[in-house]
Amino acid sequence: MVDRVEAGRSASTQAHARIAAALGQHIEWELVDPRRRADRPFRTADVVHSAMGEFEAGKLRPLVDGLGLDEPYQHFQFAGRADLVAWIVDSAALLHLENRTRFPDFQDMAGAYNAKRAYLAGTLRERLGLDRSRTESHVIAAVWSAEVLHAIRMRRESFHALCPDPPDAFAAWWEGRPVPTGRTSSLVVIDPLARGRQRPFVGLDEVLADVRPRYRDYADVAAALAGNGP
Repeated sequence: MVDRVEAGRSASTQAHARIAAALGQHIEWELVDPRRRADRPFRTADVVHSAMGEFEAGKLRPLVDGLGLDEPYQHFQFAGRADLVAWIVDSAALLHLENRTRFPDFQDMAGAYNAKRAYLAGTLRERLGLDRSRTESHVIAAVWSAEVLHAIRMRRESFHALCPDPPDAFAAWWEGRPVPTGRTSSLVVIDPLARGRQRPFVGLDEVLADVRPRYRDYADVAAALAGNGP
């Protein structure tokens, strides 16, 4: 039943209420005339988030043995999806990217990211053939906007605690170099429209050192993706 509801199929009000209660969430109802629904954009579509995944997958796919987008995992009561995972079999290395276009709720974001750091690799090892995994690179990848930079700078100590490592491991994955062994957690801000000689990402220390934004906010990135922005 849960699979059906998550896939967008119809279910009873009672079923929705029970799932929401189990997850500690509240329900929001939208009453829409089905004859007019096709005329309205799907409000939860996230074009910037999708563009980040496309940009990262296009860069990483030729450099790794395997790559997954929106990869599901479950560990007892913890279940979710990883935005992007990549792996290299010979070195038993796993990369996990958590893409973020905004940070409206730091605690909620940190809880979801920490659950994936704790349980994602263990649940994927057998499936991916990485039962000797020696390298885990966990990365929060946030879009390179003024909105995001401001949110990070307002919580600099929190982000340092959550992502204490420099982006060296992520840079090695991105450039196709050997990834240092060990378990790391880092943050980068990334430009999904980076071209030519533009730097595609910078790390947390550079963000806190007042690196300049490339976009104003989410809407600015979306406009650029549509060909109406910088």
